[in-house]
Amino acid sequence: MSEYQPLRPTKGPVGRLFAPVAGFGVTLGAMFRPTVTEQYPFEKVPPARRYHGRHQLNRYADGLEKCIGCELCAWACPADAIYVEGADNAEVVAETGGGQVSPGERYGRVYQINYLRCVFCGLCVEACPTRALTMSNDYELTGPTRAGMIYEKQDLLAPPAAGALAGPHPMVEGTTDTDYYQGKVTAPTAEQVAWVREHRPDDPTLAEAADVVDGRAAPPQPTQHTLRPSATKADYTRVAAEGGHAGDRRAGEAPEAAALVPGAAAPRNGGVR
Repeated sequence: MSEYQPLRPTKGPVGRLFAPVAGFGVTLGAMFRPTVTEQYPFEKVPPARRYHGRHQLNRYADGLEKCIGCELCAWACPADAIYVEGADNAEVVAETGGGQVSPGERYGRVYQINYLRCVFCGLCVEACPTRALTMSNDYELTGPTRAGMIYEKQDLLAPPAAGALAGPHPMVEGTTDTDYYQGKVTAPTAEQVAWVREHRPDDPTLAEAADVVDGRAAPPQPTQHTLRPSATKADYTRVAAEGGHAGDRRAGEAPEAAALVPGAAAPRNGGVR
């Protein structure tokens, strides 16, 4: 047998001399670097771009929801933290006279995430076939009550982007759900604006959507969640301490689709196992 030949190059005399104390080089190098301390919560530094934070239910550019209530995220969750109930868009069409919550046949009527169980692994995001569920950079999820840590659909659903219409409303004329999945829908249309103006003339998203249709504004650009201001977070905590919930904390914001669909808001904790 031939002699063993190490793959690493052997050290010279100087290297062998300082080998016993070579590990202290990292310590000595760090001793002379300036100390960096983040003054949280007074100064909030954004986390890494791919940080796994609070979940978000996304929308298409015209305002319809991406979630189709397939429950694949709930099946993929290793902590059993997600509960989903799907419903038929046909029921919403009959109640609203033509509007629907998402493209296609189904939508997520109830969507709950129990953040007391969630391990932020991201498997639910991987399982979603429509990219309806993503993870934001929001890491401020603590609360004074256990019930407040169970987020409902209205807590997770992204508000319509500037220029998009709040649902429910019809799909873009002449399109299918496949066109939505392939990104062919980039803005609301005049027919959708006319439908919302007829059925919900006081909708706060109507004016901006009309500007997009008339060419006075750029097409909607759906965005991710951003960190909440300290004052707003303090208000959230205060309301939760009084027995409220995240769904009740959004006073003054634009109404979301879940609040506009009859029967969309299920009793809190009703489906969390």
